[in-house]
Amino acid sequence: MNKIESEIEGLFIIEPRIFEDDRGYFFESFNDNVFREQNLNMLFVQDNESKSKKGVARGFHYQLAPYAQAKLVRVIKGSVQDVVVDMRPDSPTKGKHYSIILSEENKKQLLIPRGFAHAFLVLEDDTIFSYKCDNFYSQSSEGGFSLLDQTLGISWALPQSEFKLSEKDTALPLFADAKQF
Repeated sequence: MNKIESEIEGLFIIEPRIFEDDRGYFFESFNDNVFREQNLNMLFVQDNESKSKKGVARGFHYQLAPYAQAKLVRVIKGSVQDVVVDMRPDSPTKGKHYSIILSEENKKQLLIPRGFAHAFLVLEDDTIFSYKCDNFYSQSSEGGFSLLDQTLGISWALPQSEFKLSEKDTALPLFADAKQF
């Protein structure tokens, strides 16, 4: 496994070691011993998966204390533009976003620490997105803000006119008005 630091402290790109031959491929998408060797000490307690059509945009979502969550996200099939926003109160990069393409081809994963809001935009039909969480979901601790907020300066991979949003995500406030950590 290769752990790559992003320009935001605590946010890592994970590149698994992939074994390929004429039959296909194999890789460990998570190994607790390997993570601990890399000083990534997390106890994941919940796995989630979604299947979406091209243009589906989900987020920005996060959990407030005591249910804040770190996540390890990846794509099993298809591709997404994965975007996080640093919401940690004392972080020098608070309000800064990070964007990466995750796909079944590159098999990259993003390790998102607690204190970040998360969103993704689906770039191919029938994309399967999977993620591990280090804390359980709690509706009463849920927070979010609009991924259409222009003040964030995100360059989305598709035009916003192609976004397919849930009613819940359409009603989210702007970043400046969101619940803070």
